[in-house]
Amino acid sequence: MKILVAGLGSIGQRHVRNLRTLLGGDVEILAYRVRGRPGTITESMTIDPAEDVEAKYHIRSFDRLDTALAERPDAVLVCNPTSLHLVTALAAVRAGCHVLVEKPLADSLEGVDELIALAERQGVIVAVGYQMRSHPALVGLRDALCRTALGQVTAVRAEFGEYLPAAHPYEDYRQSYAARAALGGGVLLCYIHEFDYLCWLFGMPRRVFTVGGRSGSLDLDVEDHALTTMECGVNGRPVTIELRQDFLRRPAVRTCEVIGDAGTILVDLNAAGFERNQLFLDEMRHFLAALAGADTPLVGAREASRSLRVALAARQSLASGQAVELS
Repeated sequence: MKILVAGLGSIGQRHVRNLRTLLGGDVEILAYRVRGRPGTITESMTIDPAEDVEAKYHIRSFDRLDTALAERPDAVLVCNPTSLHLVTALAAVRAGCHVLVEKPLADSLEGVDELIALAERQGVIVAVGYQMRSHPALVGLRDALCRTALGQVTAVRAEFGEYLPAAHPYEDYRQSYAARAALGGGVLLCYIHEFDYLCWLFGMPRRVFTVGGRSGSLDLDVEDHALTTMECGVNGRPVTIELRQDFLRRPAVRTCEVIGDAGTILVDLNAAGFERNQLFLDEMRHFLAALAGADTPLVGAREASRSLRVALAARQSLASGQAVELS
């Protein structure tokens, strides 16, 4: 098997490590990279300058996407900045490759339908990296909801916050995609996992309203905090979902509280003792199984486009100061 990794930042190198863990020498790894940062990014998000990532993991690198695709990889992992996801995925699908796109699928809806239609015509897989779907706490919460263990759900509160300058210690946060509008940054898109799992648990919202913006505490040109209220219908009844996201929180927090008329569940998604990389290993195993025809993608492009619509509606609401209706 031959796999091309487009982008060798932290998530690209994580996927490389996991591919070597799962497949060893049975996979040829190619990389398309532009910046070519020296050294290797470690599991603790620091740089080991003594190790060259290409030599360590036996990677052949290319500085042009078309040249890399000419090597005819079986699959492409799209790990470059958000604003480049769609153009990279489209090029890979046109080349007949299966694709795993890191979240979010894109930073706008323009071209998303084209990607979905093209992939269907080409008969290739386009999966999107929402590995939180396999988090055991969320799987357990979904099971409890399916069993109506909480009775009728009446309200939901979710939260994800972390201090952006500490998230990737190996780089200047001001240069990261998360901090730059031109690269598709901002908490609403960068933390889109929350929109995805909330839609997975409770369905698409009918209406979205967001407040927030830039606090001035960080040097960036995107929103660093947001509070989004979504109105969903659960079992025919209206349910309000409140989601808080920020780049400012110390220590980091990631929780989801579901309130029902028969009980309440609060899950801590950052709980100690859980190995975060297991989510990425599970994601890669699932993707490889889909390539082998033994499974279907955990989250395909069509489903991922729905949570993208919600996040973009939140961004529109933040800009306009008005609620946004979703059909």
